[in-house]
Amino acid sequence: MVIDFDSAEWTPNYEFKGGKGTFYNKMTTDGSTKIMLGRLEPGASIGYHRHTGEAEMLYVLSGSGIELVDDGEVAVCPGECHYCQDGHSHSLINTSESDDLVFFSVIK
Repeated sequence: MVIDFDSAEWTPNYEFKGGKGTFYNKMTTDGSTKIMLGRLEPGASIGYHRHTGEAEMLYVLSGSGIELVDDGEVAVCPGECHYCQDGHSHSLINTSESDDLVFFSVIK
């Protein structure tokens, strides 16, 4: 399967999972796996949420921010891969004042 994110439309998600601002995504799913290109505007976030029955791998393509993970906080920057295991919680926050935070994610 080839996924052409370039020809897909961005879907806006306002205050996604209780976050702030707008999270945009281009996503495909086969019913059990979600494959997504995501984008957070400056100051936007994906709300803190728990993964139950699934895990998420997130690869940062551009921009910067922080990820709240269980009881901690880690910086995110391009080239890093972050993994949230089943049963764990996280949030993603774009801390930039001018650049989008863009990432590739697989949820299974």
